[in-house]
Amino acid sequence: MGYGVIKVVGKTPEMMTMGVIHLNKLANHPLKLKSIFERTLSLIDEYCPDEMALEAPFYGKNVQSMLKLGRAQGVAMAAGLYRDIPTTEYAPRKIKQSITGSGTASKEQVAAMLKSVLGIEIPKLLDATDGLAAALCHSYQGGIGVEGKKYSGWDSFLKDNPNRKG
Repeated sequence: MGYGVIKVVGKTPEMMTMGVIHLNKLANHPLKLKSIFERTLSLIDEYCPDEMALEAPFYGKNVQSMLKLGRAQGVAMAAGLYRDIPTTEYAPRKIKQSITGSGTASKEQVAAMLKSVLGIEIPKLLDATDGLAAALCHSYQGGIGVEGKKYSGWDSFLKDNPNRKG
């Protein structure tokens, strides 16, 4: 499972981190879900994001794979909600459209556009750029304003969210 964290200053996005949660060495699906939850919490605690964006479940030919993917996405979402992080889901086509201009773009095309926009090195595992693309898509869609409240500044945000870290 890929992840990406960006920081947006004004309208300029900057990558903070991206990577992949490696799950193939874990024995069963419940352990994989636990690992996703713990790693997501760890990333939230390290980077203190204001918002979280996820790729929404998509329908594939293999129902069992779709169910497992949906559980994984649900666990990541639960970790964000556990830390009171506003969470938004985007369809895979919406993310690709937002990043490349085409909803049918390949992983390689998405990675190349992220390299151009953010100046990143393309990683070996493109799941990492998938996570980064979801974050950048969310930024392009207006961030908190997509489903939540917009704030006039940091002071007004902190007034409405006194438990959030600065």
